Amino acid sequence: MQITWLGHSGFRIEIEGAVLLIDPWLSGNPMFPADRRAEAITGATHVLLTHGHSDHSADAVAICKELSIPLVGIYDLTSWLESKNGIATIGFNKGGTVDLGGAKVTLVNASHSSTISTDTGPVAVGSEAGFMIAGSGHRIYVSGDTDIMADMQWMGELHAPDIGILAAGGHYTMDMERAAWAAKRYFNFKTVIPCHYRTFGALEQEASAMIAALPGVNVIEPQVLEPITL
Repeated sequence: MQITWLGHSGFRIEIEGAVLLIDPWLSGNPMFPADRRAEAITGATHVLLTHGHSDHSADAVAICKELSIPLVGIYDLTSWLESKNGIATIGFNKGGTVDLGGAKVTLVNASHSSTISTDTGPVAVGSEAGFMIAGSGHRIYVSGDTDIMADMQWMGELHAPDIGILAAGGHYTMDMERAAWAAKRYFNFKTVIPCHYRTFGALEQEASAMIAALPGVNVIEPQVLEPITL
């Protein structure tokens, strides 16, 4: 299995028979090299969105159209984008699980907000979410944009993910210390990959606080378009 950071909260996850693009914000992303777009999306089978904010969803429709692949996420968001853009979608809701090429993806709770900007102002498009992705001998928790939640306790016990991809940049989400606290309190991760950081000045720029707080956990500071094999 390979996990490749696309900058900010974007990831390419190659798992089972699927190539999942999670929150792929490529156009205008300061962390992403525009001339490597084809490399990032080639072979993708699905686009998954945690919520509607443009730093997560901005490229989703264009990629789905270009590759003729479905958009996957909470029903309200996928239905709204389908109605506006005519793309194929797989909409489900929290607690539901879909099979994407052998990878089992469960929608779980997050604590944030979810809107899409329009000419007449922001439109609410369902609620924010995270994913539990099971396959290739692993279970990955993609937190999406969130703060610490009591829900993480049952999520950790029920799903028992060994890999955590955690929003940890602060300002809009948990910061490194809060994400590490949640990881230690509610989960038993073997590997943690921070995200939603380094993109611009308001966010945390490195993960030393997380590394220090999680001894014995393999905290990987990802580099854009450098695959992590697990």
